[in-house]
Amino acid sequence: MSSNVRVLVPSGVLGLGFDSEALARAVALNPDVICIDGGSTDSGPYSLGTSTSKYSRAVCVREWRQLMQARAALGVPLIIGSSGTCGSDDMVDWMLEITREIAAETDGAATGEALKVALIYSEQDKSVLQEHLSQQRIKPLEPVVPLDAALLESCTHVVALAGAEHIQAALDTGADIVIAGRTTDTAVVSALPLARGCHAGACWHAAKIAECGALCSTHPTSGVIVVDIDDTGFTIYPTADQAHCTPHSVSAHMLYENTDPFILYEPGGHLDVRAAHYEALDDTRVRVTGSRWVPTDPYTVKLEGARLGGYQTTLLALLRNARYVANARAWVDRLQNHLHREISASLSLPESAYQLDFRLIGDNATLGELETQTSMGHETGVLLIITAQTQEMANEIGKLSNPFLLHYPLTDDESLPTFAFPYSPAQTSRGALYEFCLNHILELDEPMSAVRLEEVVV
Repeated sequence: MSSNVRVLVPSGVLGLGFDSEALARAVALNPDVICIDGGSTDSGPYSLGTSTSKYSRAVCVREWRQLMQARAALGVPLIIGSSGTCGSDDMVDWMLEITREIAAETDGAATGEALKVALIYSEQDKSVLQEHLSQQRIKPLEPVVPLDAALLESCTHVVALAGAEHIQAALDTGADIVIAGRTTDTAVVSALPLARGCHAGACWHAAKIAECGALCSTHPTSGVIVVDIDDTGFTIYPTADQAHCTPHSVSAHMLYENTDPFILYEPGGHLDVRAAHYEALDDTRVRVTGSRWVPTDPYTVKLEGARLGGYQTTLLALLRNARYVANARAWVDRLQNHLHREISASLSLPESAYQLDFRLIGDNATLGELETQTSMGHETGVLLIITAQTQEMANEIGKLSNPFLLHYPLTDDESLPTFAFPYSPAQTSRGALYEFCLNHILELDEPMSAVRLEEVVV
């Protein structure tokens, strides 16, 4: 029997925005499911470390309301994965709270139109993970990050990236809305087409291309994308004005957040697109065939963990004197050595107790020591990032450093220069610093053992 599933992806992530007119056009195409991602590790470990969302709650409410309205009009499932950026249990509950608020606005319960919501919790119990570690069921990925019981215990939150099987289990409950914790970006899109028997390679490849909405088109900020998946391949197209999918824009998305343009690893297997064929059906739609899904055993899920890495204070100074701009790196090197001596003498701290990271804005602010380009403008910003074991210690080092960032000479035999602070106080306490500390997979006997599935009515 022929299978064909139409998936609507409104945007790359809830909170990023989408074109409302494009969404309306997509809804008019009668998709079988609405899927959207809720998070990412793009912005670093802070969200997971603190179990908070990086996106504005007000924006998420506004966009989720539109998607809930679209779901109601269509009578199809609405799925969100990696809720609240990091996909922690707290963020699943956060999205449920938002869903309740919006449902209450329409007074659905009073009219007998209550919503069935399936919740997928993917945060891991550290005591259970300790058992898995002792049983050697947690395996490192490249690059290898050492893992022991102490490091695992130091994590503030650990999540497993759920796969299509977990989303399918939630859909099997008859849920109107699925709110999932941390998932792979592709899981939410591939789940229903896979369940309905569409071509497995096409399901996973389509999910990879569509996961970021219109980013695979010539008008990425429009957000909305539609993908039709069938027995042999998929067809993908945007719905915004002036937006087009091309073989180049579609094929290039395999490299987005993926080091290999042909292989994509997922729970339960990997996608191989080396034989994929991309064909422009017209100036908007692209047809893709030839993708292959390769199952693997045992079933594995990737683990993400974050832990406290210290506390930070920052200072920002601006150099505009041409001589100092031209010699900014030499000045920073000299200043750093001076600060180490001052910190040792005044605070009795060894260099191992703190870190001074100077970034020259306009020179190496993004890559730091990895920068290979050299260029200088008429001014340079000097950002000092101080990391220490406590906020008090970081602040004290910042206060010690402050006057030297404002007046420190390039050589011993010249008068003190004066630089500029763009605001006062120049010092900012950034608070806790979190770091990712896991790069591992967990082997499972059964996929659902990594998550908890709950059902509620709102």
